[in-house]
Amino acid sequence: MSLSIEEEIVVLLKSGDKKAIGLLYENYSDALLGVIKKVINDDDTAQDVLQEGFVKVWKKSKSYDSEKAKLFTWLYRIFYNSAIDKVRSLNNKTKKEIQIEDSNVYKLTTNSLNQDTLDIKKHLSSLDLKYQIVINALFFEGMTQQEASDELNIPLGTIKSRLKIGLRELKKIYNP
Repeated sequence: MSLSIEEEIVVLLKSGDKKAIGLLYENYSDALLGVIKKVINDDDTAQDVLQEGFVKVWKKSKSYDSEKAKLFTWLYRIFYNSAIDKVRSLNNKTKKEIQIEDSNVYKLTTNSLNQDTLDIKKHLSSLDLKYQIVINALFFEGMTQQEASDELNIPLGTIKSRLKIGLRELKKIYNP
């Protein structure tokens, strides 16, 4: 019984064989570039995202589960999210460059800082580890809920529940 090209790629990915990336590129790069171009108009940036996407695919290759999604669906999500991340990153960079003159960093007084929230990391450590991990990913690492779900390999609904419970527990600490 011969394997389809998709099945062959999955076997190669799972075994860490670099031929998988060549086959992925050969068979899916045009379609994935089309996915990226729905989000990014600039050709050079789209090509960069395509390359970055293949690096992510390689790094996450062992986590691919054919029970959860078809190969193209999994690839689509990685490349689409990479394109969105690139747009956000470029927008944030532009905003930061623009706001340099308008910064109020030097105008802050210690009276305007809430002394109670400065020790949030200390209080965070008093929560169950499962809540700490989610809150840390979302607030201190800047991930979206979907990114945290993908990165931590936790279902999105569980991420949302843990966030809600974790924040409720922190609220008890700050507003007893």
